[in-house]
Parts: sequence; C-alpha cells; structure tokens
Amino acid sequence: MFNEAHTEITNSSSYSPSTNKIAMAALNQAINKAQDKLLSLQDKDGFWVFELEADCTIPSEYILMMHYLDDINLPLQAKIANYLRSRQSEDGSYPFFTGGPGDISGSVKTYFALKLAGDAIDAPHMVKLRDFILSQGGAAKANVFTRIALSMFEQMPWRGVPYIPVEIMLLPKWFPFHLDKVSYWSRTVMVPLFILCTLKATAKNPNKVNVLEIFVTHPEEEQHYFPERTLLNKIFLGLDFLGRVTEPLIPKKMRNLAIEKARDWFVERLNGEDGLGGIFPAMVAAYQAMLLIGFPEDHPHLVTCRKAIDKLLVINEEDAYCQPCLSPVWDTALAALALQEADKTGNAQHLTRAYDWLKSVQLSDEPGDWRISKPNLEGGGWAFQFANPHYPDVDDTAVVAFAMADSNLSNLDESIHRATRWIVGMQSQNGGYGAFDVDNTSYYLNEIPFADHGALLDPPTADVSARCAMLMARVAKDHNEYLPALDRTIAYLRSEQEADGSWFGRWGTNYIYGTWSTLLGLEQTNLPKDDPMYTKAVAWIKSVQREDGGWGEDNYSYHDTSLAGRYKFSTAFHTAWAILGLMAAGQAHSAEVKAGIDFILRKQQADGVWNDPCFTAPGFPKVFYLKYHGYDKFFPLWALARYRNELNKA
Repeated sequence: MFNEAHTEITNSSSYSPSTNKIAMAALNQAINKAQDKLLSLQDKDGFWVFELEADCTIPSEYILMMHYLDDINLPLQAKIANYLRSRQSEDGSYPFFTGGPGDISGSVKTYFALKLAGDAIDAPHMVKLRDFILSQGGAAKANVFTRIALSMFEQMPWRGVPYIPVEIMLLPKWFPFHLDKVSYWSRTVMVPLFILCTLKATAKNPNKVNVLEIFVTHPEEEQHYFPERTLLNKIFLGLDFLGRVTEPLIPKKMRNLAIEKARDWFVERLNGEDGLGGIFPAMVAAYQAMLLIGFPEDHPHLVTCRKAIDKLLVINEEDAYCQPCLSPVWDTALAALALQEADKTGNAQHLTRAYDWLKSVQLSDEPGDWRISKPNLEGGGWAFQFANPHYPDVDDTAVVAFAMADSNLSNLDESIHRATRWIVGMQSQNGGYGAFDVDNTSYYLNEIPFADHGALLDPPTADVSARCAMLMARVAKDHNEYLPALDRTIAYLRSEQEADGSWFGRWGTNYIYGTWSTLLGLEQTNLPKDDPMYTKAVAWIKSVQREDGGWGEDNYSYHDTSLAGRYKFSTAFHTAWAILGLMAAGQAHSAEVKAGIDFILRKQQADGVWNDPCFTAPGFPKVFYLKYHGYDKFFPLWALARYRNELNKA
C-alpha cells in the first residue's frame, strides 16, 4: 500500500480551492485528450476493434500451417519470424505472457516454426531455446496440442497423442463424454481434430524439416506421454489404451458415418469469413480436415475458411503476427461505456453510431449450440466477434445491453430487453453464469488425457455473473420480472467471494479484475454499501495498492495465489479497475482513489492514451493469455471521467 506521506499529500481534503481548480483543469485536459484519441479510432461503421495479441504459439502455428499445406508466403513468414525472435525471454524460452515463466509447449512450437522459417540450429537464439526445451524434459513433455502438431509433422508417433476417434460423434447424450458436455471452444476445435487424428493427417513439410534435436531421446523411444494424476485420470488412461487396442475392430461403415457427421457438424458452423467459432485453432483444424477428406482446394468452403484465417493477421512494416480472434463487440461496448462516462451528451453522435452497429449484429432466432439446453429460450445475445451466431457471448451481451441502458439514447429498449430476457434464461442452477453455456460443469472431463490444458469446460464465474447482475439490476428498476434471477446471482456472488474479500477474475487479470467486475455489478443493486461484500472488497483493494499509488497484478497469480493483486509494477488498466471498483463501493473521495488517479495522470502519454506492455487477460488460466490492446485506451479514460463526475457531485 502507498505510504502515509503520499496519503497526506494527495488527500483531496487538504487541497485549497485554487489548487483544486488547477487539479480539475489537469483532469479535464487528460480526459479530453484520451477521449479525442478514442473517438479518432472509431470505425466509419460505428464499431471499435483493437488488436488482440496472444503468446507466440498462434503466430508459430500460422507458420506450421503454411508448411503443412506447402503454401508458404516467404515475405510473410520472414515477418512472423521477426516477431517471434523479438519475444524471446533472456533464458531462451517463450512464456505464455510477458514476463512470465518459460513454457515448454510454447517454446517447442516456436522452435519448430523458426526452424521451418530457416533459422539455423546453431544460431545463438536457437541454441538458448533448445537448451531450455531440453532442460524441461524435451519436446515429448509438451502439451497435447503441441504433440498433435508434432505427430502431424511426423516428429513423434501418434501414440503420443490421446485417442480421440471420430466415432465420438456417434456417442449418445447419456454417455460420460459428449460434445454437449464441453465448452464451445472445445467443441469447435475438437470436431475437426477428431478427423485429423483418426486419419493421422500428415504435413507436406516440403523442406523436410525435423526437430529431433529437441527430444531427450528419440521420439520412437519416448514412453511417458501422459501424466497419471488421479484415480479418475488413470481410469481414463486405461480407456485410452483399450480404445487403441480395439480400433481395428471398428467397421468401415461406422467410421465413414462418423466422419460425415463430424464434417457436417463443423461445415454448418463455418461462419463465413469470420471462421469456425471465430477462433484461429478451430479455423485451421477445419481447413486441414476439409483438405484431408477430399475437398478440392478451390471449394468455396476452403476459400472462405482461408480468408477467415488470414483476416486475423496483423502485418506491420518489419514484423507480423496472427491474432487468436477479433473482439469488436467487446471493444465497442467498453469504449462506449468510457465515452458515456466522459460526456454522454457531447458524444451522443458517436454513441448512436456505435449502438446502430451493435443493433445490426444482435442475434435473434439463429441456430446456436446454447439452444441444446435452452430450446425454448428466445435469442437476443451478441457474439464476441463480428459474426459468430452459433455462439453468443453472455459476458458481451450483458455489457452491451447495460451500456445501451446507461446511454439514455432512444430506440434501444427492444434490444435491451431481448438481451436481458436471454441473459435470465442462460442462468445456471447455482445462480451464476458461464460465458457461453448453461451448467457446463462436468468437471470429471478435465481428467481425460486430451484435457491437459484444463480448459475443457465453461462453468459459471464471478466476473461474468457480476455483469449479468449489473444488467438485470439496472433494467429491473422498471421491470420486476428480472428480480428473481438477480437475487440468485447476488447469492452466487456472495458465495464466491474469497476469504480476503476479493473475487477471482476468470476473463481478466485476475483478482483485481474479478473484484472490479463484482463491485460494478453490486453498485447497480439495492445492496447497502456497508454490506460485508462491499467492505471486505474495499479493504482488500486498498491493501494491495502499490507505493506509487497504482495497482498491478501478475498473470502468475493464476499459478500462485499468494501473488493475488500484486505485480512488480503498476499498470494503467489495473489501476483503472481498482479505482472504478472503489468508487462503485462509495470510496470516490478516499485518499487511495486520489493516489490512483494521480498515477494514471502521470502515466498518460502525449497522444492521450497509455501503454502497458503486459498481457491483460487469460484466454484460459495457466495455459493461454491475451493482450487486449484497447484496455489501456478506454479503462483509464473511464476511471478519470468517473472520478471527475464524482467530485462534481460534491
């Protein structure tokens, strides 16, 4: 926590009127600069979309894809290789997030990609990278997705990959494993992988590149591909062995039927130029699977699928990388909330354009996997991407509809209530909300060999649930029909609060994000500010404030909870979350908030925005992290504007 001397200096109650005028002028200037910059980034169609960067596995996979297909764009490959080299850590490894520990799986894929791109194995960066991989036990210790890639390139035997036969498509709903029991992202990736793994897809690999030097022993001699963690895990491993032994007995007719069912499943969801599931791994797997089962290269499905993949590229003058997906709906809703806080009236024209675009992409009666559990629920959600109709996002829907309700603009009520009714219908039994599915809680599936990433499911989480509560509470002020669902969500949030007062952040880094999310949701309810949920959360946020007045949290807090709310430096976006959370809890005039505001003001750049180098969110905790390039553009603006508005109330 920041020191006492700083508390005295920055406490707003100690300022003279003239000092306060100067401070308010500086605050207004900072807000105007940030607002002008954000407005300048709005697309002519009304939306905002910022780059969404992941770790080096995604751009590495793009290079692997080119060599799998023998469709190598040499200039693009060179730029991606430049990007990969620039992200290497001092120890030679590749982490899953900036400043994080080296990861064996990401390092193996990056090594392979760089070697495919022509980097010599005796180049210093390759030597360091290889030494790291070998020190971790070699390439055979990588995760399932990396081992699948190695098997497709004939670098290790297929027995190193979990047995995921395409006949899974024929299993009945009552079977312990069924597609309906896993998350949307797992479904969209797994179904084309069933085909690739069953038919043992083989990369063209035109330059016949191998990476045998990153195995501790020859891949054919490697034996320990699957760790045995629990009794249930051992049972699944036994079933894996049994499946391999009995595979020759599968009738050819059954196999063909299963392949057809898998093909039809993902072809229905190809989603045009926005791609299967809107996510890179699913798009690439579908593209490769279609080629493997005989689609001609000029088939419209293949042509469109490749366009969807290439739309994810960010190509700069010297380097390039591939995004995991695009985030226009999320970015637009959050940018709108920041601009509404800054100047609802003055920004009305820009906001109207944003909401016109959002209304145009709101979903209604389109087919969607969520309808499997809620067949009679009327649609009304939004996807995360430009288009992804099979998979509306609960979190995005809550934020968009709340932003609309907060805007005070006309002609939005119908969209708001369609969305809110859909949100109510998507509530899980425990009162909480998952991101895409209802009661996606078959936790035993995390023990199957394929699930070594621990991200197979989409259970309810506090951050998504809090934003659903935020929407329902706002709209319930005039419509009591939403109150029963809201009460259940508040009870869920109470049960999820940690002993120290924080909440876990599933979709943003981490406890600061989870706590901010929950406090903003609670602020819209009738819960009194002296409720323990508020008071405990406020005490925790203040306890992790840094001496510079800001806040920061390492993604490593997903691995080590002792790092909750802590980092080696403060960030503008973490500080904004903390300040917004404190103000939602009635702490706008506290010394801690003032110190946080001072930090944000000091860190603002000449162009009006901020530049935080670290990753801002987990795609999947412990295995996949993201950097939303918009977070340091709209969250600090939102916090500054809210603070000014709170001061003006006094």
